[in-house]
Amino acid sequence: MKSPEFSTWSSTSAVTKGGSFLGLDSTSASLRMAAFVAGAGELAKVRDIVDRRRRRAAVTTAVEATVAVEPTPAWKRGLDCLVIGLFFPLWFPLAVVIAGWIKIVSPGPVFYRQARIGRGGRVFNILKFRSMKVDAPTSSHEQHLEQLIKTNAPMAKLDGQADPRIIPGGRCLRAIGLDELPQLLNILMGHMSLVGPRPSTPNEFTFFTEAQKGRVGVLPGLTGYWQVSGKNKLTFEQMISLDLQYIARMNFWLDVAIMLATVPAMLLQYAESRATLKSVK
Repeated sequence: MKSPEFSTWSSTSAVTKGGSFLGLDSTSASLRMAAFVAGAGELAKVRDIVDRRRRRAAVTTAVEATVAVEPTPAWKRGLDCLVIGLFFPLWFPLAVVIAGWIKIVSPGPVFYRQARIGRGGRVFNILKFRSMKVDAPTSSHEQHLEQLIKTNAPMAKLDGQADPRIIPGGRCLRAIGLDELPQLLNILMGHMSLVGPRPSTPNEFTFFTEAQKGRVGVLPGLTGYWQVSGKNKLTFEQMISLDLQYIARMNFWLDVAIMLATVPAMLLQYAESRATLKSVK
């Protein structure tokens, strides 16, 4: 399937004005006391946690107020369950092997959870296989994404660069997309579909225009129109445009076509990631 052409918070004291802690009136007493005892080094972490909670609540409220939610067709849920069931003998043993590998090479949990914006603005925790060391900072990824969005540059990942945060084998998982395999559970729980727009983070959603918010009117997907039409070679605006086109055209055979195109797209992405990594060594 060819891609269409397009026109296209510093350390601070524990007590602030008004007697509120960090200026966050809704922060729990336990969080505030823990940060106070731990010292300034932990204040930024607490601030970040509360910032994410506030942003999540604000985004959800904003989305629910402005987005028309599309009903999920019965055929879509049926297709998701059918495909997941048919390929269970393939994906389940693979998932067990990956989980075992992660436990061997890196201490910590097998899964990584991250807040994402779902259908109608509902925030849910997306599941991934953990490909980074525990407590690895993610601010560089957020800053990188923000820069790409602001400049409308191709959505190239940082994965092609040597990154000490990634566990052994983690780069391969990310390049092929196998770190996303646990999202089959998100699909079975009704948070996602096999095909649909990729769920954005709350931070990413703040960059959406009113028109682009229509992207969350349907269930987000594990794969989608954008992923099989160029993915990281496309800009943020092109990604949103493709997702809106998918929503307008959504039908059974389009979902089937996107599913069939996903495996070749994954293999091509892996080959390109390997080539990029060799070029920077």
